[in-house]
Amino acid sequence: MGVYVSVRGWLECDDKQLAAVEEVIAAYDDDHYSGGWGAPRRRSGWTHYVFYGADIRASALDWFTDQIEEIARIPASDEDGDLVQGLFLVHHEIEGTTEWQVRDGRLVTSPADIRHRYLDL
Repeated sequence: MGVYVSVRGWLECDDKQLAAVEEVIAAYDDDHYSGGWGAPRRRSGWTHYVFYGADIRASALDWFTDQIEEIARIPASDEDGDLVQGLFLVHHEIEGTTEWQVRDGRLVTSPADIRHRYLDL
């Protein structure tokens, strides 16, 4: 049957970065796992949020991390220098849960805090 990974989390960006994030997501469209991406219909405030939630095969994990790493490299769009940032909890059926931080232009992974164990399936 295969090993699955539950991926859930979000990205935060501004207007210009959102267009670039959407381009990356569209470039990786696989007509299956790409359906896990979503965003609010209307924005409330100045930050755009893009969410992902899906159970994917472990063999597709590179497909997802490639997207996230490309999105993390999207440059700041104004003088504030804010980059895309985000947080994902990723539960692997065998290897356990990790935390993925999108910050400083890259994807940083570490073991998830014990407080998040209640989310393990």
